[in-house]
Amino acid sequence: HVQLVESGGDSVQAGGSLTLSCEYTENSRCLGWFRQAPGKEREGVALIDNRGNRKYADSVKDRFSISKDNDKNTLYLQMNSLKPEDTAMYYCAAEARRCLLADQWTYWGKGTQVTVS
Repeated sequence: HVQLVESGGDSVQAGGSLTLSCEYTENSRCLGWFRQAPGKEREGVALIDNRGNRKYADSVKDRFSISKDNDKNTLYLQMNSLKPEDTAMYYCAAEARRCLLADQWTYWGKGTQVTVS
């Protein structure tokens, strides 16, 4: 059972940057970031597998970067050129059968809020 705790959410101005962190209790084959804005469905943002392969949603490609530090058991999401539409609760997740953003993910954190104005 993987436990995940996100941190780093904040209120920032458009065009700014922010880095989210997610501490996990054990390494997983697949780790990802998701977000959900009020009144909208949850969407996949980025994922990284245990070979270091990365996938991004089109809406964040070239602006966001996912990485992880296995020594620290921490997943990161570097977010640049933030837009108001990036405002959402951001969640990290672990374990998906095919390691796709559209997959069913098994373990979830409680989220960290990002607000861009």
